Amino acid sequence: MFVLSILLFWLPIVGPFIAGFVGGRKAGTLGDAILAVILPGLIFAGILFFLGTMLTMVPLLGFIAGAGGLALAFAHIGPLLIGAIIGAAV
Repeated sequence: MFVLSILLFWLPIVGPFIAGFVGGRKAGTLGDAILAVILPGLIFAGILFFLGTMLTMVPLLGFIAGAGGLALAFAHIGPLLIGAIIGAAV
């Protein structure tokens, strides 16, 4: 889903929906589809936390960078999650 979402970035709402639908069909079950939607956002936030902490040597700034990345990733999840739920249900 992550790769498809990157490839379809030029379609504002339809792109993540298509990526979610295809990923939901590939995942099979609803739980796996939801996990596939949320996991890249959590990994992205963790990487930002780690890199922000290593760059500044202040864990609080790394936490703020990670929280900001998580908020951006979760803002993108709406159509992706709807597509994954529909794709897993079909």
